[in-house]
Amino acid sequence: MEILSSSVTFTLLLITLITIILYKFLAGIHWQRTYWRKKNVPDINSVSSFGLGFKFLIRWISFIEYSDAVYNSFPNAKYVGTMDYKVPNIIIRDPELIREVMVKSFDHFTDHRPFVDPDIEPMLSKNVIMLRGDRWREMRNILTPTFTANKMKFMFELIMKCSREFVDYLYERPEYASSLDAKDAFGRYTNDVIASTAFGINVNSMKDRDDKFFAMGKNVFANIFGNIGKLVLMNMFPDLSKRLGIRLIPRETANFFRRVILETLKTREEQGIVRPDILHLLIEAKDNEKLNGEQMTVDDIVSQAVIFFLGGYDSTSNLICYTVYVLATNPNVQEKLREEVDRCLQECNGELTYEILSKMVYMDMVISETLRLYPPGIFLDRVCTRKFEFPPAGPGYDSATLYPGEPVFFLVYAIHRDPKYFPNPEKFDPERFSEENKKNIVPYSYIPFGTGPRKCIGERFAIMEIKILMAELLRKFIIKPTEKTQIPIKFKKSSVTLTPEKGFWIGLEKRVY
Repeated sequence: MEILSSSVTFTLLLITLITIILYKFLAGIHWQRTYWRKKNVPDINSVSSFGLGFKFLIRWISFIEYSDAVYNSFPNAKYVGTMDYKVPNIIIRDPELIREVMVKSFDHFTDHRPFVDPDIEPMLSKNVIMLRGDRWREMRNILTPTFTANKMKFMFELIMKCSREFVDYLYERPEYASSLDAKDAFGRYTNDVIASTAFGINVNSMKDRDDKFFAMGKNVFANIFGNIGKLVLMNMFPDLSKRLGIRLIPRETANFFRRVILETLKTREEQGIVRPDILHLLIEAKDNEKLNGEQMTVDDIVSQAVIFFLGGYDSTSNLICYTVYVLATNPNVQEKLREEVDRCLQECNGELTYEILSKMVYMDMVISETLRLYPPGIFLDRVCTRKFEFPPAGPGYDSATLYPGEPVFFLVYAIHRDPKYFPNPEKFDPERFSEENKKNIVPYSYIPFGTGPRKCIGERFAIMEIKILMAELLRKFIIKPTEKTQIPIKFKKSSVTLTPEKGFWIGLEKRVY
């Protein structure tokens, strides 16, 4: 009898425990799905009976389709309320509110979402993107002089050297250039540029196909963007991810970058080498600047160099790929741009200079329109650091309040393709950015690099790098589509970046003079 009684008691306790867990789970789901509705704020859950986020996770829809669906769910609202697991957040779709958050009320939204744990990945957590509050301000002030016009002129020569070596390699191998895996090729170019300007080492990964630096770069991006499950786990369950020791960058890769920097620093100190690059500025800052009252360390230098590598390697190579793609598929635009390049090169006797680059106005228009159609990031984010009340999203709605730790998102890709701001948005039309027409662009509806104090610090550097290469390419080649070129481009459902299903394939045909 006692055994039977104990068994019944255990069963009842187990049923009670399961009931409590189930109740808490369902209550949590209900709280998430009704949080914004109860506050009379446009709520994505009210138009999606089966969560859009879940559809994305199981690859029913791509991240672009997900962001477009959220953006277009309330076409007349200034913003939409959503949930990131247990955290309320707001998707802003109104340019004036973008200005409010990113510029006017920046002191309420100073940080990005933390993606890595400083104890697990100290190298990533110390970079200018991940730093928060006063430490971010101090590091930003240290790095900003790197990208002034004078510093750009110094780094111009380093980039020119990489560009010439890259284009010469292609020119000497017409059979290779005639059907080019653009992502691999331009990834090698941006790898060489960043190795030179951020790490202070000369590499030529086109000639050295097994270059360690390039291999490590590919490894980084495969780990960061190649595993959506890992990204979701780190975002939704940071404590569990920390206990499991989950990292974005493998320890071996992190150690490689640190070792390269340490060896370069040692060589420069011993031999008195001064080189006009990002690393030199960081060395000077280490001796003269303090972060939050503390002297900068070698790890601070390594972290900034690595983030420049991450930003300069993949994002810039993607932009180059999309630029050559739109030129290949719009031969009239390509010919007009080539005429401008030829004219400018004639002015400087065939030797490209920093000053002549600034005269390539149509080049700027082409790159700007490419950035509109294919921005570096599908979305941007900020985190609320001080309680902030938004005005009502539209007639009939109440105001919305965000509290510290709750993020806001800006769906850049969707805004850039909103016909309200860019008529016939799918058409590639550089004339949108002519001197005559660009004044008609609604302010803050075009934000490929963000805006305000947290705007991408390397924008000027990236644009210069691309313009130099495009000028050199158009000087020697006609860019054409091949039978492998996917027209129109379709994006992978498994990626959180703008990654074509069938890769980037273009053909380079030598110009006949």
